[in-house]
Amino acid sequence: MKVTAILLAAGQSHRMGRDKLLLDYQGKSLLRHSLDLLSNLPVHEHIVITSQARSESLIIPTCLRLCINRNPEKGLSESIKIGVNAASGTHYLFMTADQPKLRLSDLMQLLYAAESNKDKIIFPIVDFKPTTPTIFPESFRKELLALTGDTGGREIRDANPGSCMELMPENPMNFTDIDREEEYHDLF
Repeated sequence: MKVTAILLAAGQSHRMGRDKLLLDYQGKSLLRHSLDLLSNLPVHEHIVITSQARSESLIIPTCLRLCINRNPEKGLSESIKIGVNAASGTHYLFMTADQPKLRLSDLMQLLYAAESNKDKIIFPIVDFKPTTPTIFPESFRKELLALTGDTGGREIRDANPGSCMELMPENPMNFTDIDREEEYHDLF
């Protein structure tokens, strides 16, 4: 199994009202937390998708490949397509850059599950709801490339319940994502 980890970091932070990926958490930006986590992940390849403007201020570790989303206004689907087209792995691990509490052990739990369930879409369940990161096998490449708008892989997951595997994370609070100002303040 060759996993391509794809960090989706081109969003425009509309719900936050400011660039949430630049917000500080424990002395580092949310984006830096995600970049550090991604660079330590033992996978086949590491890809970061971000906007042109954001990329100009980033220092990217050499183990990460940077891809620019020149049309972030087209929504999350545009970043997914860029990542899938750049990937050479047999599986795609999609991560967002707004989960600063995620740890390597959280991601390893997903990777271990994928190793023995190679044909499944694997995602964590927190508070009875699916969340990210999510692993898709390459067999869903066509569907991922057909996505449009600001939807992620949720519609693919929902359309293929027999191909899904839910995972109950050992540390569910680590999967909290930050979309709004109050969620950011709840981190502290």
